[in-house]
Amino acid sequence: HQADYWYVPRGRARVVLHDLRDGSPTDGATLVLEIGEHDHRGVFIPPGVAHGFAALTDMTMTYLVDGYYNPADELGVAWDDPAIGADWGVTDPVLSERDRTNPRRDALDPGRRPHADLRT
Repeated sequence: HQADYWYVPRGRARVVLHDLRDGSPTDGATLVLEIGEHDHRGVFIPPGVAHGFAALTDMTMTYLVDGYYNPADELGVAWDDPAIGADWGVTDPVLSERDRTNPRRDALDPGRRPHADLRT
């Protein structure tokens, strides 16, 4: 239920976004892009879109959110899930315990999947 905004003023990051929102026209879509000092783009990540990054160089990231941390709102998917098909651009990633143990997309509890807010 939290929106994020990422900006990398120094270095480069590979960003992977995957839409988990049930009912979204882009449900199941994956987007991979690089952000950083080479182009100065920021990335807005709407609620319900799984997201992660790989540092391709030493980097600094500004990470903004629109709400306070809520542990009950945490939902993750396996970084290497073939259904997501992310090319992280690294060969030997260093992963947190949480990232090593997240379930694949097809194992997510359907009741926990976010729903798309299609109001205009």
